[in-house]
Amino acid sequence: MFARRIPGLAGAVALAVALTSCGSSDSDSSAGDASDKSGQKTREFTVGDEKVSIPADPERVVATGYAVPTLIQADAPLVGISSWKRGEPMMDGEEKAAYDKLPKVAGELASETNYEAIAEAEPDLIVLGVPVPVLGDIDMDRLKSIAPVVAVGPMVPSEWREVSRQHADAAGVLDTYEKAEDAYDAKAAELKKKYADALDGLKFGHVGSYGDTSKGTFQREFNGSWGTNAAQDVGADYVGKPKEPGPGSRSVSEYPSLEELSDSLGASDVITYSVNTDGSVPDAVQAVLDSKLWKNLPAVKKQRAFPVAFTEAATYGDAMKTLDAIDKSFAPLLDK
Repeated sequence: MFARRIPGLAGAVALAVALTSCGSSDSDSSAGDASDKSGQKTREFTVGDEKVSIPADPERVVATGYAVPTLIQADAPLVGISSWKRGEPMMDGEEKAAYDKLPKVAGELASETNYEAIAEAEPDLIVLGVPVPVLGDIDMDRLKSIAPVVAVGPMVPSEWREVSRQHADAAGVLDTYEKAEDAYDAKAAELKKKYADALDGLKFGHVGSYGDTSKGTFQREFNGSWGTNAAQDVGADYVGKPKEPGPGSRSVSEYPSLEELSDSLGASDVITYSVNTDGSVPDAVQAVLDSKLWKNLPAVKKQRAFPVAFTEAATYGDAMKTLDAIDKSFAPLLDK
């Protein structure tokens, strides 16, 4: 339910399916005069075609999936969260301490949802940061009997911006969220100006970390994908599109064989590739770097192949680290 890092091509396909048809809609954040049975003031929150009555000022929030890092960083009044292992390497000391301290009321999968633990946390709001198809594995009626539920997940990777805003809005921490958003936008604008001349007219390609080494495939990512969306904010353009686009992440990435490396990335002026937060190279990416075809790519020969860390950022706080990584990696382009 909540995990994203699933190794191999099967995982990539699962991700593509999981991200399909996920609602991302505007919320009505105006508080009305309505109150619930306890007398707590409520407001209507719109998710897709559904209007949910939620507390105007939530005091006890349970968060799952993508909502976990957003609401930790925005200092929401959390009383329980799901496990969010893929985001742990991106957490600073304070965030990790908060994450570790909070009761885990759900795991990485839908089957690991602990309804009794959620009920014991006595939330007045439950924010599910999960894709719509995954909701079928959750007993929504049971959750709604505990507290109002807001369920919002992304359709494509770059939609973490819209999705995280809705999570923060529902949890009543939009002001804190917007400070992080403004800081990110300011830094991205600064870097875009810094690299404007260096990036002008360059065609970018990206190697992601979801290839399947057992089948000899690699992940090519285009605009709007995990490894590309922050670099786009700096001015990079990952040209092209999947040959056979599909739903969700399949609309912004594809999985050709290593033998197709030259055809896929041969025309790229610059190539970026995903690395772990500590700079180590994932196996799926290392297989590409070890290929003889990789070494013969024009961008590689011109020393225009750059690692980028923190490509799985799904909050503005984490994406600030992505911008730092991009700035460090793109620096050589200023001298060319």
